[in-house]
Amino acid sequence: MPCIAPALLRGAFLALAATTAGLATSGASGQDTISEAETLLFQTDHLKNVAPPATLSYAFRKTGSAEPSFDDSVELRVRVLDGVKQASVTFLSAERKTACPEVTRAEGNPVLLCFLERDIREMERLTGGKSGYFRRAIRLALARSAKLARTRLSFGGRELAANEITVIPYADDPLKDRIGKYASKTYVFTLSVEVPGGVHSVRTFVPSPEGTSNETPLLEERLTLVGRRAPAAVIR
Repeated sequence: MPCIAPALLRGAFLALAATTAGLATSGASGQDTISEAETLLFQTDHLKNVAPPATLSYAFRKTGSAEPSFDDSVELRVRVLDGVKQASVTFLSAERKTACPEVTRAEGNPVLLCFLERDIREMERLTGGKSGYFRRAIRLALARSAKLARTRLSFGGRELAANEITVIPYADDPLKDRIGKYASKTYVFTLSVEVPGGVHSVRTFVPSPEGTSNETPLLEERLTLVGRRAPAAVIR
């Protein structure tokens, strides 16, 4: 999926989500307005503070009562090819590996789209629903009902300012009963211009069906930035 600007990272997700002709419009006026949440996620040059060549490492953890837990890793590699910044993602490993095409003229962090695409496939598997439905619901939630909070996070021994975006895409959807217990699934994106790659973490969770806060979630997945490393020095 080539990308020449942050807008095209958003555009790629919108294209995947566009299952109806009017989907690209988020307001009653018919104008393609962009919410603050969409701007932070898809219209921001997340990679401006990543000087290539470099690799960003992320930890991925799945927990919950519905299925076996696991820990895995994600790597974002940034390099320059023919004077142009390129980004490629290795998302999980072995049988869990998710294909993520290399991004040309990279600015937006492709880890976001890789996470969402894997999430959508998992929702298909778990519920029997269709990918277009899940993409559409997430897109509309980010455009219309996302909650944005200013927060702080710890990274590299420092306290940093961050933005936290929370959406519950299926909560008010008229078809939510078709996905049952997964209708309460919540997405939390934590972003900061002060961390490499702009994305500190992405978390999704489905609360326990019992509805008590001290119960183990039915499902929880979390992607968290571990750090940045430069390639090993070449010995001449």
